[in-house]
Amino acid sequence: MGSEGRIQNILVTGGAGFIGTHTVLQLLREGFRVSIIDNLNNSVEEAVDRVRNLVGPELSHNLRFHLVFFWILPLYSLLRSSCILLSVIYYGILITDEDLEKVFSETRFDAVIHLAGLKAVGESVAKPHLYYDNNLIGTIHLYEFMAKYGCKKMVFSSSATVYGQPEKMPCVEDFQLKAMNPYGRTKLFLEEIARDIQKADPEWRIILLRYFNPVSAHESGQIGEDPKGIPNNLMPYIQKVAVGRLPELNVYGFDYPTKDGSAVRDYIHVMDLAEGHIAALQKLFITENIGCVAYNLGTGCGTSVLEMVAAFEKASGKKIPMKLCARRPGDATEVYASTEKAEKELGWK
Repeated sequence: MGSEGRIQNILVTGGAGFIGTHTVLQLLREGFRVSIIDNLNNSVEEAVDRVRNLVGPELSHNLRFHLVFFWILPLYSLLRSSCILLSVIYYGILITDEDLEKVFSETRFDAVIHLAGLKAVGESVAKPHLYYDNNLIGTIHLYEFMAKYGCKKMVFSSSATVYGQPEKMPCVEDFQLKAMNPYGRTKLFLEEIARDIQKADPEWRIILLRYFNPVSAHESGQIGEDPKGIPNNLMPYIQKVAVGRLPELNVYGFDYPTKDGSAVRDYIHVMDLAEGHIAALQKLFITENIGCVAYNLGTGCGTSVLEMVAAFEKASGKKIPMKLCARRPGDATEVYASTEKAEKELGWK
């Protein structure tokens, strides 16, 4: 409940996706009223229905879903044909301002959790224009509507890719930022934009959550990660191979200077990540002078790609065929989080 004794309204952009559905589920269980905006380009409405079923009729009435259809203008069609961008990014670019204005005018939002955006490192290297256009312009457009309607609290989905390849581990929030690929640079630029916006108008409260590598699913198994096409992330790729949808797992990089030659990442359970969003929201609501601050959300432990495959094989009893491939451009060798700041200031681990 808010300070006025009413239920707080949260807008979640990209809320029908993997991280989005798990976060929305936790928001509803914590007593928030949630509006999702999504175009289902890389998700399905069934996932939203499953969230409703999981929370039951007593809470499902607090969930609104805004399905957005977008038209591809001929000038942009070649550039955007493979785009998996979620709804809000297209507002004001390919959709009229009236559409986004309708969402904000219908509901007084207390905060926005901004998850929508392109997120594949490899694709960003091949098609940087897509990432700069969509991730940057779309988010700036969202800020404009938030300011217009007096909603100046945001939890922003950033990424561990802003660290690039740090000189030492684990990654601490005050490290020098030096993203290695266009996707990471869009997150880095958006962090800088957030800082500039907050500095110019101190009414803004912004938390930047630097995700590491979300995996797994809600314990019910009713929602999880099932991307369309060939997955960009390791876990759903392994899963599709395990069930026979794909013939083998491509392991990108087998000659890294790591314990087994494969890249090392920090794999965090998606439900822990969802809880991190709740903790960040609560921090925004109770801390007037928070400004714009970044937190790592990870486990603090590095796990290699081959260790993840071995763990999956042990748990599932299935052998995962693998193909060792060259390193992907823009990939770091080893990245895992320091989580002390989030534990101390958000009460999250």
